[in-house]
Amino acid sequence: MNTSSQKHSVPSLTERTGGESVSLIDGKATAATIKAEIKEEVERIVAAGGKRPHLAAILVGHDGGSETYVNNKVRACEECGFRSTLLRFEDDLSEEALLSEVAKLNANADIDGFIVQLPLPRHIDEQKVIEAIDYRKDVDGFHPINVGRMAIGLPTFISATPKGILELLRRYGVETSGKKCVILGRSNIVGKPMSQLMMQKGVDATVTVCHSRSKTLKDECRAADIIIAAIGQPAFVTADMVKPGAVIIDVGTTRVKDDTRARGWRLQGDVDFQAVAPIASLITPVPGGVGPMTICMLMQNTLAAARHEYYD
Repeated sequence: MNTSSQKHSVPSLTERTGGESVSLIDGKATAATIKAEIKEEVERIVAAGGKRPHLAAILVGHDGGSETYVNNKVRACEECGFRSTLLRFEDDLSEEALLSEVAKLNANADIDGFIVQLPLPRHIDEQKVIEAIDYRKDVDGFHPINVGRMAIGLPTFISATPKGILELLRRYGVETSGKKCVILGRSNIVGKPMSQLMMQKGVDATVTVCHSRSKTLKDECRAADIIIAAIGQPAFVTADMVKPGAVIIDVGTTRVKDDTRARGWRLQGDVDFQAVAPIASLITPVPGGVGPMTICMLMQNTLAAARHEYYD
């Protein structure tokens, strides 16, 4: 898939930053467009006598971020015409009991896909839970089978954030073939799968992954045509790290203190937006960039699960 040859009609969004016009990649509007496309497909399936997709989610405890994220997923299901089921448990739920709930969802033929919201309480082994999920229902794309299939280019569920980033690049017609892409961060959720996706045939980027121990990190960034920042450090990417015309994808969402806001904080990305945006050709804002696409891609994976696109 050559991203530049599959440009869609996308929102034209600019923002004034330091007196200059900045071109933004509007993840919120793009996600809304994709969810409308999904809803149309769901209604066609149902009208033809097919089954309405059904997504389930398990939420353990009362982590504020997880609560918000799961509620947004439930809302997205409604927008896409899916059925949804939310299973809530207190944070003292035992690992054995959680694995039992996972087994029930694995065996429930009415559930097309499900997620276990992370992070889990410290007494529960997250990897053990991930591996207990039926990979054919693993719409988060975290199961080792799905990760392995993704790595070698086989059709599978791709974890939502990397998939959303790739979709933004595709829909905005960003040229990737032969371009140098620097990925900041090597997490299992974003950095590692993103590097695999950007290297694959049809995308064809030349990929460098940088992390906390990279000695030439700034030099690598300065040479990059595309920077994907997922390092978890607010405003880490500064203007002196970006060459003119680079495309900047900011995955970071850290709460930082802001007394000018009623809630006392704001979301800060991994990129110093005010300084970097005037240099970049395209940049994702925080919020409103990658975040909305993550939930949207989960909906795409659920639709694929309902249609048995990857597995019988």
